Amino acid sequence: MENVENEMNMMPRIGDIAPDFEAVTTTGKIKFSDFAKDKWIVMFSHPADFTPVCTTEMSGFALRKDEFTALNTELMGLSIDSIHSHLAWVNNVREKTGVYMDFPIIADIDMKVSKLYGMLQPNESETAAVRAVFFIDPTKKIRLIMYYPLNVGRNMDEIIRALQALQASDEHKVAMPLDWRPGDKVIVPPPKTLTQMDERINDASCEKVDFYLAKKSI
Repeated sequence: MENVENEMNMMPRIGDIAPDFEAVTTTGKIKFSDFAKDKWIVMFSHPADFTPVCTTEMSGFALRKDEFTALNTELMGLSIDSIHSHLAWVNNVREKTGVYMDFPIIADIDMKVSKLYGMLQPNESETAAVRAVFFIDPTKKIRLIMYYPLNVGRNMDEIIRALQALQASDEHKVAMPLDWRPGDKVIVPPPKTLTQMDERINDASCEKVDFYLAKKSI
């Protein structure tokens, strides 16, 4: 139990700099700190090659790769499989469905990266990575983490929506309400002083529920 708790305490958290590593991938060897400079990265793990749920998910990322590219974002997959298994699976999916997973997929056969990022969770499996998603900004800071169990596929719409929300929040210095999508109003940061509160009360440029909850268009 102590070892498990120690590993959990070492797991990357929101706000941490993404741990650096070197790995073999389907597009060649990479050093993470040198990968996709000045871009966002969505890094995601899947339990195993040649499995049904993983095939739907990885195909989903491939089918919507252009949307991630438009958001200045690179994709990176991972599973605890060999590079030979990855290449065979990518080719099999392309032959059977026409979908080409041409983003790098890490061959984490020694589980080094999986352990570094907390993708191995013993109560779920000790030999297969859970379905983790890490949103990493251009400074290599982790901004959002999603975890799914082995038997539940992710929601691609939510992954893209979350990425759009993070980027819009950074650009406009605002927060995003429940179910926000591009085009919806955003939340203006609440006032922090009495003067700012009075200014907010008298501000006609935003939609106010009260001084602490105000929305505007961006």
